[in-house]
Amino acid sequence: MTETLALIGAGAMGGAIGARLVATGVALRAFDLDTEKVSALVAQGAKAADSAADAARGADAVILSLNSPRIVEAAVFGPEGVVAGAAPGTVIIDMSSIDPAATRALAARAEDAGLGWVDSPLSGGIPKASTGELTLMQGGRAADVARAQAVLARVASNQTHMGPAGAGQTTKLINQVLCGLGFLAVAEATALAEASGVDASRIPQALRGGRADSALLQEYMPRFAARDYRRTGRIDNMVKDLDGAVDAARAAQVSMPMTALCSEIHRMLTAAGLGGEDQAAVMEYFAGAGRRLPK
Repeated sequence: MTETLALIGAGAMGGAIGARLVATGVALRAFDLDTEKVSALVAQGAKAADSAADAARGADAVILSLNSPRIVEAAVFGPEGVVAGAAPGTVIIDMSSIDPAATRALAARAEDAGLGWVDSPLSGGIPKASTGELTLMQGGRAADVARAQAVLARVASNQTHMGPAGAGQTTKLINQVLCGLGFLAVAEATALAEASGVDASRIPQALRGGRADSALLQEYMPRFAARDYRRTGRIDNMVKDLDGAVDAARAAQVSMPMTALCSEIHRMLTAAGLGGEDQAAVMEYFAGAGRRLPK
């Protein structure tokens, strides 16, 4: 029997997840306030829903891909939200990146409504979603997570249950700290190579297998060198995530000075109009940023 899934949120990331689900044979019902985004999925075989509640009716699981706790709350608990349509026992899989405290509160409300909740933020972006190779970090009750992992095996090659509700979101913040700092380090190194007359595009090969090697180096230094800013993520989304990490650190009384600086650099780029650009555009901070960014 074909599995029926609901997708709430068909933006860049949600659209990629939805497209992959349809390609693997899922019967997908999608809802987004932007009907054009849903139309793109309908063209690939999904069905459009009139509301989040409509999408959730009869669905084996509901996947969320949204931008903030406020939007997630409205989509699930608002008028014509998921709760109004989902059958008791349905598991909600939140693939959004939102703060852990909000996630714990939302999970508790879902449990009170007779629904399961799994926070399952992702790493790998649109390219990995398209090939079914996302990395997912998950929080929630073991039985709910097991059900979510079976559903998400179509889009992910690495899924890890990190603990109770919110643990997945905390792990995502840690992922973003490592990525945010890593992007800046690779961009800074690219700028040094260029200023020193070294072909930055050859550095990944030169360092392959050494201690400085990483997936981020291999993917992004060539993009930095080529000024390839094709969008797979957004700088302003990184600001949100890094701010979330700093807030979590303050609550835990952990000092994160490099993360705070990284957040401010991303905020500066956003203020300069680059917030909607791909993460690769952090190169602009190092490549003549002093000439182009506001003083």
